[in-house]
Amino acid sequence: MSDTAKPHDLLGQIPASKGPAPVHLWNPPFCGDIDMRIARDGTWYYLGTPIGRKPMVKLFSSIIRRDGEDYFLVTPVEKVGIKVDDAPFVAVTLEVEGEGEQQVLRFTTQVDEVVEAGPEHPLRFEFDPVTEEPRPYLNVRGNLDALIHRNVFYQLVELALAAQHPDEQALGVWSQGRYFSIGACAAAF
Repeated sequence: MSDTAKPHDLLGQIPASKGPAPVHLWNPPFCGDIDMRIARDGTWYYLGTPIGRKPMVKLFSSIIRRDGEDYFLVTPVEKVGIKVDDAPFVAVTLEVEGEGEQQVLRFTTQVDEVVEAGPEHPLRFEFDPVTEEPRPYLNVRGNLDALIHRNVFYQLVELALAAQHPDEQALGVWSQGRYFSIGACAAAF
């Protein structure tokens, strides 16, 4: 795709379907990078301007793929590089069903994708080595993650239980029968 190509050029190449496209099955030629970026807060930008049409953002989010550390929008006929500041999705709400080991944590992303944490969609918690600020993530699909919004992270900390191992002084949460350790730093919250 040339620098003069527009995002709507990609739209015409996306097969109509509900949910994410099977981008993992497509192997089109790389057509270059476009000036599209997903900010840390989940806002999509084109040529430095926020994309204000949520249906368009949702459509683009259905064709994103990560290969190694690089992100691409992929259609059956072309693949273009985009920039992602942190993660392509942001988990903006949390619904809790049940409690203890039977608890289910259901997240909704900024593009209205609903994901239940569990064995297929694990949670992971990283901490900035300099600031020690938590960076919690949820696997959305494949190797694409959602950064968990700060307010949602605080909800998780409120739900946290002590680790099941006596050697581990950490907190964590249950979802779909799996325990996800938040880490010892979370005890300070």
